[in-house]
Amino acid sequence: MPSQPLRGQGQWALGHHEPLNPAERFKKDDDGLHVRERILNRYALLGFDSIDPADLRGRFRWWGLYTQRKPGIGGGKTGALEDAEIEDPYFMMRVRIPGGQLSAAQVRAVADVAKEYGRDLADLTDRQNVQFHWLRIEDVPAVWARLEEVGLSSQEACGDVPRNMLGCPVAGLDAAEILDGSAALYATNAVATSREDFANLPRKYKTAISGCALQCTAHEINDVSFVGVIGPDGEPGFDLWVGGGLSTNPMLARRLGGFVPPARVPTVWAGVTSLFRDYGYRRLRSRARLKFLVADWGTERFRDVLEREYLGGNGLADGPPPPAPAPGSRDHIGAHRQRDGSYYVGVAPHTGRTSGTQLWQVADLAEAYGSGRVRTTVEQKLLILDVPEQRVAELVTELAAIDLQTCPNVFRRGTMACTGIEFCKLAIVETKGRARELYTELGKRLPDFDTPITINVNGCPNSCARFQLADIGLKGSIVDGKEGFQVHLGGSLGADPGFGRKLRGLKVTSEGLTDYVEQLLRNYQADRAVGEQFASWVRRAAPELLTQAGAES
Repeated sequence: MPSQPLRGQGQWALGHHEPLNPAERFKKDDDGLHVRERILNRYALLGFDSIDPADLRGRFRWWGLYTQRKPGIGGGKTGALEDAEIEDPYFMMRVRIPGGQLSAAQVRAVADVAKEYGRDLADLTDRQNVQFHWLRIEDVPAVWARLEEVGLSSQEACGDVPRNMLGCPVAGLDAAEILDGSAALYATNAVATSREDFANLPRKYKTAISGCALQCTAHEINDVSFVGVIGPDGEPGFDLWVGGGLSTNPMLARRLGGFVPPARVPTVWAGVTSLFRDYGYRRLRSRARLKFLVADWGTERFRDVLEREYLGGNGLADGPPPPAPAPGSRDHIGAHRQRDGSYYVGVAPHTGRTSGTQLWQVADLAEAYGSGRVRTTVEQKLLILDVPEQRVAELVTELAAIDLQTCPNVFRRGTMACTGIEFCKLAIVETKGRARELYTELGKRLPDFDTPITINVNGCPNSCARFQLADIGLKGSIVDGKEGFQVHLGGSLGADPGFGRKLRGLKVTSEGLTDYVEQLLRNYQADRAVGEQFASWVRRAAPELLTQAGAES
């Protein structure tokens, strides 16, 4: 039975407009987008100490800005300190990149900012964004100017708003795709960033629009997704999904069963978003995501309200579910033929960690070997498009020379990591470096391991690196007073989606992590059936095969 919502959830549609928590109060006091003018005309001139706390820890997010964690504060103090005690006077800025689509000029602008203002550091995220670090408030106006010169922005990259919209990085190029979702995505993004009434949603709101046959945008875990299908009349369009999300209460999205023609995507998206704005729970931040409303209402009621109240009675035709994706990786790594005969080449940085210097080199290579088009992916990877077949091998060599691999081993390819304690105020453990150490050592110890495997390293329970959906998901934790991880095993998306298996007491210290994962993978190799994937093996494996070697009960 679905849980029943408590009374007085702050739903605007029911007349509950009085703010019920501090976040709702600061949003009511002033639109988050208005903080831009204060940054430009006050804070950048007067410095960090002049920033109003409600702006600093609230409205700044509407422009993609968070303060960083102060160096030297251990994970054991996370959650025990006030914001002012844990934050540094430097900022992370997230850049909105719809569909992960970039030109060489845009890549160079990102590289310039990272080199000049961000200590030559840039991170690719699992939502196709780029994140800068080490930005000073005094430099934010110059950063915005540089990005906006090339059509990029940090607007609504964070906050209780429609976040960056995911799309297939090879939309329009992949011969196997059901349809190119780019036009629908860009039209919808224009709606999201231009309507002021979408600047105050109950919580963050994530969108994916894709016709990719691999379903590479992970529609199962977005608030709203449009998934490519062939419609009832034989024309391609989208199947509508709502209510996905992870964090501490993970839920998979649900099909509404409605078929959306490409031209209707912006309108239907706006309808779902308006429904969330009006009926979403605003009393408890922990229950304010769309997934809780969908869980309480069910899909039948949700679709009925959407069609009657927000689509003007112009309902959706019933449509088919998306076809099961082909097995294998969704990351588009390697060299692949485009429908026009050229190739795209996908590379794996180190868990998304790159630099301005490296990105400038990528832009040069994209122009020298292709058309200058570059893409980011939801797996923290990079693609260069439009490479002539006869030049692919040469480009692969050039990329390897700057430590971007097109044929990484399964461990480097399959490992993802969030920002971690290096910069994040919520994190408990270090992630980027720890993940790199892990997959580097596994490559040495298990050089012949060739089965695709995903290892997602997360610094806290909030699942920015999607630990519940990895073959081996690692959630940052304090273990016996030391940095460590709670282990989740056998998560997956695709044809057989499910969250990882959390065995009672299965935790491992950071020092014992590599030994544990090595033994776990050796157990899998010894015990698996022919062709059996890791997630399937986990579901039937004896507990002792999953918990030995480094685990602490």
